[in-house]
Amino acid sequence: MATMADVARSAGVSVATVSHVLNGTRPVLPRTRQAVLGAMDELGYTPNTLARSLVTSRTRSIGLAVSAISNPYFTEILQGVEAGALEQGYSLLIADPHDDPVHERKVVQLLHERRVDGMIVAPSPDPRELLAYLGRHKVPTVLLDRVVDTPADGSTVFDQVCADSAEPMARLVTHLADLGHRRIGLVAGLSGLSTTSERLTGYRDGLTAAGLGYDERLVVHGDSESSAAERATTALLSLATPPTALLTANNAMTIGALRALRDHGLSVPDDIALCCFDDFAWADLFSPRLTAIAQPSRDIGAQAVRVLLDRLASPDGPARTVRLACTFVHRTSCGCSEDLGQSGRSAGREKSSGSEGTAKPSTPDSPEQPLTSVKGTVS
Repeated sequence: MATMADVARSAGVSVATVSHVLNGTRPVLPRTRQAVLGAMDELGYTPNTLARSLVTSRTRSIGLAVSAISNPYFTEILQGVEAGALEQGYSLLIADPHDDPVHERKVVQLLHERRVDGMIVAPSPDPRELLAYLGRHKVPTVLLDRVVDTPADGSTVFDQVCADSAEPMARLVTHLADLGHRRIGLVAGLSGLSTTSERLTGYRDGLTAAGLGYDERLVVHGDSESSAAERATTALLSLATPPTALLTANNAMTIGALRALRDHGLSVPDDIALCCFDDFAWADLFSPRLTAIAQPSRDIGAQAVRVLLDRLASPDGPARTVRLACTFVHRTSCGCSEDLGQSGRSAGREKSSGSEGTAKPSTPDSPEQPLTSVKGTVS
């Protein structure tokens, strides 16, 4: 195997210069850098990553902890993280916390013990032990998809990347209300997750905007997975006055809801309208085609990598929360005709820790109207 000394001789430079090119420890003239890279390619030199980590105190690896990797939404986020990391020369170590706080704490510690440079984590419903560990060890971390409250004393803050949840859910509610529905059921996600609480908030905001009252009997929890959502949907359909329209708060629960509707012999949208949060690859293949909120899942993953690398470059910079826009995908399961097409894209927003963004709900009288018109604020 070729050595650094072989590369140095071939490029006509010192071993120290080769090291600087590999590790980025000192600026090198472009022509010198190109000569070193050319020699490495010609000789088939492979850098020793373990030796490099001793020099730079970096392993150029990122730990990724997300639950339900089999979920298409998280699978696409993972693809975005992987592409963003690879583009910057980082490798990934992946673990599944299973949305269990105890297991979450263990897998994050294991990733930390592998000396990853930083972590991207989708926190569980009770992330207190996780956050305490990350804060105690000062692990550069980006929280993904699910946001957490910043400690009141500001002692530990984390960068966060997620999609808007409340306003897109409100858009689904007002759209169904505009179609004449007055009893709109919601299959909500796992209690304790910020995505669940935000989508519940959006549901209630949508009802208020449509002049409808909130009926707690129309809200059931599907725990963010298919089988629980099937049981929850069955409970809704068993009401003395069941809903005429149904919202599901993630893609896994949409599948469970569809099973329940099928078992009850109900046709969508003739017997009950259906809209879902999360678009997925086969949503356009169902009959009818599913009206959905599409999250920018790959962009969320890629953005999380960028935010983490910014944190590694500036450890003492202010923490920020980045919210990306969702898209209202207008199809036919809501009861609309095929020729209405798809709607526009909403605006994202970016907030630093402690700052607040504001938005006014849009009126969904046109399928082409954006969900929001929010400008980012950075303090």
